[in-house]
Amino acid sequence: MRIAILGTRGIPAAYGGFETFAEELSRRLVERGHRVTVYCREKSPSPCLGVDLVYLPTIRHKYFDTIVHTFLSTIHLLLHRQDVALYCNAANAIFTWMPRLLGIPVALNVDGLERKRKKWNAAAKAWYLISERLATFCPTAVVSDARNIAEYYQTRYAKPTNFIAYGAELGKVRSTDILTKLGLESGEYFLYVSRLEPENNAMMVRESFERLATTKKLAIIGDAPYADQFIRRVRDTDDPRIVMPGAIYGTGYRELQSHCFAYVHATEVGGTHPALIEAMGRGALTLYFDTVENQEVAGGCALPFTADLTETMAKVLAMSAVQQDQWRAKAIERVRERYSWDAVTFQYETLLSRLCQR
Repeated sequence: MRIAILGTRGIPAAYGGFETFAEELSRRLVERGHRVTVYCREKSPSPCLGVDLVYLPTIRHKYFDTIVHTFLSTIHLLLHRQDVALYCNAANAIFTWMPRLLGIPVALNVDGLERKRKKWNAAAKAWYLISERLATFCPTAVVSDARNIAEYYQTRYAKPTNFIAYGAELGKVRSTDILTKLGLESGEYFLYVSRLEPENNAMMVRESFERLATTKKLAIIGDAPYADQFIRRVRDTDDPRIVMPGAIYGTGYRELQSHCFAYVHATEVGGTHPALIEAMGRGALTLYFDTVENQEVAGGCALPFTADLTETMAKVLAMSAVQQDQWRAKAIERVRERYSWDAVTFQYETLLSRLCQR
């Protein structure tokens, strides 16, 4: 098949979950003999062997960045026909009818309920709500990566979706180069990774750690466009135990997950969060903000928290080494059973093939 992937910032992944998804999926689809085109916003010196990359401009603005780029990508797609298209992000639902007019079937991964994010104003939240409705009839098929999101679309809109989970790699990496650069030691730091936006609770994680009596450190990894004021507040601390280097991708990201004492996942909005699955796949002792979506991923193999993060951190510090390792082993086994990238790729390949045949 000739497959187009639209609606992400592009690959190689250097932003968030959809970008990692696009990279992992496209690479594996190419290995299976398909030709894949990924639409990108910025050129990267790092090659993605076998994947065709199309670079198009956008408007660098909080509210227009995604939809402008996806609109231009859609126009390019109409002029350079593919067999099937995969759109990411429910906000892009409005464009998915256009390829269908030319006979190109479209799958849309709706992600989570973006309208609940605090960063959006009333107009943006209204757009996401409208997009939810559009997602029920504009694309050929809808994909959800969390059971809770699938149930939401079924209950609210009577719309069945194709449930396909997110994927993750398994096992730790041995290298520790990024730890040396950041002044961290293996097993001696809590790790938090996310876009630094209010609903991801970086401030809560920082303040909870500041109340914790420990010599271990806290590494807050992440950044976000259009959130400068909030990021300045997160960085406003005198605690020497806290390290905040910004966003880190690739090998450094994998090293941080592999060698942390514990991983703290504090995101409260959205569907399946890639960083949570990825940390568990590395065998990290994982603490997660107690939401239905996070519970689904954790499956009893990680420890929940709400407002009691300091207490939960103290609890894992007080555990014996044997208990800590048991939690780590359960986490990696959970991902092995449910979140394999190869299994995810097979499910997408099957879905896209079925759409083409239809």
